[in-house]
Amino acid sequence: MAILRSHGWVLNERPTTGPNTAGAFAEAAIAGGADLIIAAGGDGTINEVIGGMVGASVPLAVLPGGTANVLCCELGLPGSMEKVAQRLPDFAARRIALGRYTSANSDRPFALMAGVGLDAHIVEHMNPGLKRNLGKFAYWIEGFRSVLRRLPEFTVKVDGRDYRASFALVTRVRNYGGDLEIARQVRLTSPDFEVVLFSGSLAPVYLKYFAGVALNQLKGMAGVEVLRAQSVEFQDPDVSVFAQLDGEAAGAIPSRVEIVPDALTLLMPPSYG
Repeated sequence: MAILRSHGWVLNERPTTGPNTAGAFAEAAIAGGADLIIAAGGDGTINEVIGGMVGASVPLAVLPGGTANVLCCELGLPGSMEKVAQRLPDFAARRIALGRYTSANSDRPFALMAGVGLDAHIVEHMNPGLKRNLGKFAYWIEGFRSVLRRLPEFTVKVDGRDYRASFALVTRVRNYGGDLEIARQVRLTSPDFEVVLFSGSLAPVYLKYFAGVALNQLKGMAGVEVLRAQSVEFQDPDVSVFAQLDGEAAGAIPSRVEIVPDALTLLMPPSYG
C-alpha cells in the first residue's frame, strides 16, 4: 500500500471477507467514482472482481497472490506484489474481450479459461485443506488420483461441428496452471478462444498428451483437436461432467461459453503482445 501511495494514488482498501464479496466491492467502487480497481489475490479473487466490472471503462490492475495466479504469469509479471506495484504506472490500459459461461445454474464471465472434464473434476473434488497446505502440488496429487479412473466423454460443439472429448480447454491465455502452456497461439488481446480437445476415456492416453504438451507437439497428435472459436457448447454427458472457470468450480454441464467483445480494460506491461 505504501508503494502504491508513493505513486500519488488515493486508495480505499476493501479486504474480502470470503467468497462472493470481491465483485460487489468492485461494482460499488466504480459507482462511487473510482478511476482504477486493483485486485490483490489469486485467479479466483480476480475472477470475482471482473464480475463486478464487465462493461465498465474503469481499468483493472492485478497484484499477484493465490495458488498459481495464471493471469499474472500470462502477463509476465514477477511473483512479488511489491515489484508489480512499483511498475504499475508504466503499464498500458488495453481493452480486451472476456469469456462468458452459461448453464442452467450459472451465468458468469471469465478472463482466462473454461475447462470441462478432467481438470474440472480435479477442481471439483479438491480438498480445501490440501490446497491450502500444499498449493499447486495439491492439484498434481488430485490429478494422479483422477487418471486412475475411467474418464467420461461428452460432446463439444464448435462452429456447428460435433467432437467427443474427455477434457476440453477453452482458453484466452497460453499459460495453464502457472507451469504449462497447452494453447500456444492465443492472447488476451485475441478476439476469440483457442479450443484444445482431448479424446479418450482410458486414462493412460493422457501420458501421451502430457508429453505432447511438454514438447509442444499437440497440434496434429492423434486424439487432439486444436481449434479457434467464438462460442462452444458442451452437451450429452453420460454421467456428471464438471466445468471450471479460472480455476474455480462452475458446476456441471450442459453449458455454453462465448466471447464477450470489448468487455474489460486491463492494465498490462507494454511488453505483452
